[in-house]
Formats: sequence, C-alpha cells, structure tokens
Amino acid sequence: MEEVDKILIHALRQVGTEVGEDVDRVNQFTSELIVEAVVRCIRVIAPGLGGALPTSLPPGMSARFRVGMSLAQACQDVGYKGEIGYQTFLYSNEPEIRSLLMFLVEKLPRESSEASDQSTGKSAVLQRAIAAAINAQLAVSWVPLNCRLPLHCETQSKAASHSFHVRPLNSPHCTKGQKYLKEVKDYQRDILLPITAQFPSQTSMVSSILEQHTAELSSAQEWDTEWKSQGLLSRLTPQEYRSRKLTRLRKRIEEQLRSAAAPSPESVFSVSRSTSELSDLLQTFRGSGPSDLILTKGSHFTHTQKFTFTQEAAAVTSPVHSGRQSEGEAQLRQQEELASLQQQFQQLCGDVDQIVIDMKHMSVTNAQVFDELKQRELENAENEEKMQVKKKTIDLLPDADSNLKKLQSQVEASADRVVNLASQWEKHRAPLIEEHRRLKEICSSKDHESSTKLSEIKSLHEKIRVATEEAKKKEESYKQLVTELESLPQGVSRSAYTQRILEIVGNIKKQKEEITKILSDTKELQKEINSLTGKLDRTFAVTDELVFKDAKKDESVRKSYKYLAALHENCNQLIQTIEDTGTILREIRDLEEQIETENCNKTVTNLERILDDYKAIRQENSALAAKVREG
Repeated sequence: MEEVDKILIHALRQVGTEVGEDVDRVNQFTSELIVEAVVRCIRVIAPGLGGALPTSLPPGMSARFRVGMSLAQACQDVGYKGEIGYQTFLYSNEPEIRSLLMFLVEKLPRESSEASDQSTGKSAVLQRAIAAAINAQLAVSWVPLNCRLPLHCETQSKAASHSFHVRPLNSPHCTKGQKYLKEVKDYQRDILLPITAQFPSQTSMVSSILEQHTAELSSAQEWDTEWKSQGLLSRLTPQEYRSRKLTRLRKRIEEQLRSAAAPSPESVFSVSRSTSELSDLLQTFRGSGPSDLILTKGSHFTHTQKFTFTQEAAAVTSPVHSGRQSEGEAQLRQQEELASLQQQFQQLCGDVDQIVIDMKHMSVTNAQVFDELKQRELENAENEEKMQVKKKTIDLLPDADSNLKKLQSQVEASADRVVNLASQWEKHRAPLIEEHRRLKEICSSKDHESSTKLSEIKSLHEKIRVATEEAKKKEESYKQLVTELESLPQGVSRSAYTQRILEIVGNIKKQKEEITKILSDTKELQKEINSLTGKLDRTFAVTDELVFKDAKKDESVRKSYKYLAALHENCNQLIQTIEDTGTILREIRDLEEQIETENCNKTVTNLERILDDYKAIRQENSALAAKVREG
C-alpha cells in the first residue's frame, strides 16, 4: 500500500494539492487535506461541478456537515459508486479514502496524466531543452557557407567547414588473453602520445578517429565472417588459424618477390640493380643471412627463361656496349654457382636428415641395451644369493648328523623361549587390555563430545556466515536505496510507479503460488494424519481383541488391558485438546486481525471527534436559542 499511496500523493501534487513532504501515507491525511484533494480533483475532472466547492472546511460544525454532504453528492455525480457521505470527509476511514482517491485519480484527463508522467527535475528540464534545440536545428535546411546571407546568421552555424582529412593514429590495442612485453607497456605508458596530441591541428582529429574505428569495425566483421565460414571448418583454434594464414601469405609474397627478381627483356639495362634490390628485400622478408647467399628457387623453365633472356639481352647490346657483355657473363656464372650451391645445400640437408634418423635409431637401441643390462644385473644378484645359500648347505653336508642334532637343540631352545615369552606376555596382556579398553572408552566419549562441539561450531559458523551475508546484502540495498533517493528528481514520473506496481503484482502472484503450495502441503499432511488415525484405530482394535482374549485367563494381562484402555482414552483426549487449542489459536488470530482493522478505522478517535462535534453543536444551538430569546 505504500507504493499506491506514493502514487496517489504524487498525482494529487500534480493537480495542485499542497501535500507536505512529511506525508507519505493516506492514513496521515487530515480532514482539511482530504477535502482539498477531493475538490482539486473534481475541479480538474468537471470544472463546472467543482467551481462552487470550497477547498477548506469552514469553522462552524453545521457548515462542515453541509460541505461534507455537497462533496459526497459531487463525487456521486462524477461516477463514484461506493458508500460515501459527510462522515467520509469529517471522520475519515483509510480504506474508504484510499478507494475514493484512486477513483478520482483514474478519472483525471489524459493531458493531466501525461503532464504528470514528465519529471520536473533540473536534469530532465535540461535534456528536454537540448532535444528541442536539436529538433529546431534539424528542421532548418542547410546552406553552404559561401551562399549564406545575413538573414541566415541566426539559423545557420557560424563555424567554418573543413575538408575530411585523415591521419594515421598510434593507439595501444588490448587483446583478450594476449600478454605484452614490459618494454611495450613502458613505451605505451611513458612515450606514446595521447591521441589528442598526435595531430598538428584539431580539425582532422574527429575524422581520423572515425576512420580508424570504421576500419577496426570492418576488419572485425570480416574476421568474424571468415572464421564462421572457413575457420570453423579447419578445426583449428583462432591463433593456429591466424598463424597458418600468415605463413601462407608470407610464402605467396616470397614467391611473388622471387618471380619479380628474375630479369626480363624489357628491363635488361637495370636488371642487376633491380635484382639486387629485390633480393635484399626478399632476404629481409625471410629474416635469414646476407643477400649474396639467397637461394632463388624456381623450375627448370624459369632458369632456362632467365638464361635465354640474358643471352638475348647480351646479343642486342654487344655492338653498342661491349662492357655489358662481361657483366651478363658474370651474372650467368653467378646463377650457375647459385644453382650448384643450392644442389649441394639440398644434398647436405638430406645427409643431415639421414644422420638425425640414424641418431634416433641408435638412441632407441642404446636405451634397450641399458634396460637389458639392468635386468641382467638383477638376475645375477638373485643368483648370487641362491648360490651363497647352497654353498652353506654343501658345507654342512659332511657332518650332517651332528649338525642336525645342533639344529634340533636350537629349535627346542627356541620353542622353550617362545613358551616362556608367551607366559610373560599373558601376565602383561591382561592389564594392558584393561587399560586399552578404558582409554578406548575415554577416547570414544571425547570423540562424541568433540563431534558435538564441532557440529555446534559448524552451525555457529554457518549462522555467522548467513548473518554476515544478510548484513552485506542489507547494507548494499541500503546504499543503493540512498543513491536512488539522492538521484531521484523532485517530481518522479508515474511510469516509475507503474513499474513498481507491476513488480508488486508479480510479488503477489509469487505469494499466491506459495500459498497454494502451502495449502497443498496442508492437504497432504491432513491425508497423512487421517491415514495414521485410521491405522491407529485398527491397531488398537486388533490389540484390544488379542489382550481381551488373554485377560480372561491371566490377572496381569487383565491389568494390562485396563492400562491399554486408559492409555487409548488419554491419547484421544490429548488429540482433542490439541485440536481445540488450534481452533482457539485461529480464533485468537481472527480477533487480533479484527482488532487491528478496527484500529486502522480509527473508531475510537472518530467517536471522540463525534462527541466533541456534538458538544460544539449543542453550544451553537444554545447560543442561537439565547439570541432568539433576546430578540
């Protein structure tokens, strides 16, 4: 009801009712405030009907009754169907006042409700002003700067237009899961300039940022499309797919550069310089040794084509430039040397691979040999132990009879010693067993106590944890509510209250579901109680019959039968007493609810006010009678 009361109070303030800031519930409304609120709402709903109604109560009691009757009649004219009279305004009842105010607020015109939906805070007013200014500027057609006349100064922007220039940006990129070196982090933190300081003029800053953002967004979209279409089919991780794609791209670029490094007839005069430059570029791209050791791969057709082009170029330029011939021959020799070196390199690579395979095979063989050697050493140790035992046995064979007698005497002495030790052990065993049993009982009792204390400590820890979590949640909710309270403007929109009402309705539905669940559980319990009661009656009947048969023969069984009957009767009385107690408790709760309802209706307060008003009317009547006598 608090949320409903807040909505009603907000709507009443919107129609002009002066509701104090400390009033947040309908039960805090006075008779004067109720009359003012109802009159304000009726004036908005039906101006002709509420124009003659006063917004405050007159001092005289008879006049107050007349105003109350006229207000009740006006509310009925507007369409209120509930019970209403002068007592509704003079002796207010919270449920009746709330239902009346809800009806009047719902009857307010749509323009008034739309106006109440708009918040009246400073930030909301500023946002509406900005939106209005932007809409006004968008409604005006744009005129180029050179075509503007003096009359356009008020509607067009005075800022000069700038061309769209884009400059490259250097900004740190942070990829999820990627680790950067400490030097890179130091560079980004200490040396890298901010984006706003990387431009000579501020005119190209916005365009450059937009261009870079667009490029990054398009690259991300392209990668997403490529990964969904091709990357997922490769069954590789994104990092592996990127690395494989980069490797393929490097190979393609290397092949293009190698093919471009080959001489052509059109560029015969600059073939040495361009070839050396492309070779250096290719060597830099591959990241290997110096440029003179590049192994240019290619097919037999490529080498033949280069050789043929070189011969043709030498033949064309021999009459004019005789010095170029020697240069072409040197280049041919260099290519031949490179081919031979490449062949030797490939042969050496094959030999190295064969050596690596042999080394692997030898390492495997060596490991097998070591394992076999360890196994042989273990077998030798076992055989040596067996040999020592057999050797001692063989040494004893020449004097077998005397050795057997010695062995038999040692066995008999050992048996006597064992018997003696057993008797000694029996003497010490009994007190030790008693001590062990006593200590075991003490340990069991201590274990029981410790387990009990441990369970208590665990329950206390659980209670502490639950209390701590509840305290944290309540503190967070308190901070959140304080923040929301501070951020709320003076006039809160009705849409927020509508949302809260919907939340309350959802909570009520949840409560209804819980109530239904409780009712079903109660029904199940009642069924179980009925089944147990029937089972108890049947059990008692069978027991009664059995005991009664034996009671005819035995006196003790007869007493047992009497005790059984008394026990059954006492149990029935106890169950009846419990049921009566439950009924009395329910009646007590109903009476308490009725008492609370009567307290909410302010019956005692209204009776006191009626008595005061009755005394005031009698005084007024006596004063009027005195004036009549005097007149």
